[in-house]
Amino acid sequence: MYVSEQEVRAVLTYEKLIPAIRQALIDYSAGRVNQPPRMILRADNAEGYRNGWFGVMPVVAGDVMGVKTVTFYAGNDELGLHTHMAIVELLNRATGEPLAVMDGRLITEMRTAAVSAAAFSGIAPLHFYSPPTSLGIIGSGVQARAHIEALKHVWPEMDEIRISSRNAANARRLAGETNGRAVSTEEAAATDVVLVVTTSPVPVLKGCWLKANALVIAVGASGASLRELDDEAMLSSYVIAEGRSCVERESGDVLLSGAKVKAEIGEILANPGAADLPRDRRIVFKTVGMAIEDVTAARLVWQSRQAASGD
Repeated sequence: MYVSEQEVRAVLTYEKLIPAIRQALIDYSAGRVNQPPRMILRADNAEGYRNGWFGVMPVVAGDVMGVKTVTFYAGNDELGLHTHMAIVELLNRATGEPLAVMDGRLITEMRTAAVSAAAFSGIAPLHFYSPPTSLGIIGSGVQARAHIEALKHVWPEMDEIRISSRNAANARRLAGETNGRAVSTEEAAATDVVLVVTTSPVPVLKGCWLKANALVIAVGASGASLRELDDEAMLSSYVIAEGRSCVERESGDVLLSGAKVKAEIGEILANPGAADLPRDRRIVFKTVGMAIEDVTAARLVWQSRQAASGD
């Protein structure tokens, strides 16, 4: 069975995906997920940032197994193409039978935003004395848009959105579509919650721009030599990882700054009462993407299609 992006879009919703991702993150931190390190090969198709990469991400979890193959080509922006493209294969764990092969671009988009939404819902009540109200976004692409949609499901108090981008026209367009404001990077950074979703290989967020107790959700810059946050932003913050080993292996923000991961989000979600998160210090939630998230989303798509067909 092949499931197209259009078919994925018809059945995958944040209402179902966010709680499923939340449980997947808990299971990962509890050791119930068999997920080896992502393997990445350079495409060697071009020089510099146009040099794409090809990743393979397998995982065994629950009643399924799966593998995502994903490509990232930063230069695709100039060609009018998506920078990320992917395929997810889902298999029955009990028998090894292939269940479905589905387009993974939208799955990647939505599961990434769902991870941030699940993390926000776990961190914010433990970090802020009162619910935060302002969101600043650095970046104006696919993930910026997806995160606004996903965060609205867990953050009803959000009433201000500031958007900054190297492409001012894109920032104005997204702001107009989401009832936000296009602003400078410094203004976007001076909010309660700062989302960083760029493809920049060098820091775009400075710690000196941040509030003393800001929550930073750092999504871009997946790669040991890439970073979006400067040393001050990282070293002045309590760092929470999507997956400790993944972030410590693949995040330039962590590796190049020397910052230490203090906790995994799954640990906090599983037992918030035991979490000792600072209220008067910045928090950085760093995510690099994990196969368990893709397979969790793919399983939801497959289940929805099975239910619709009566199988």
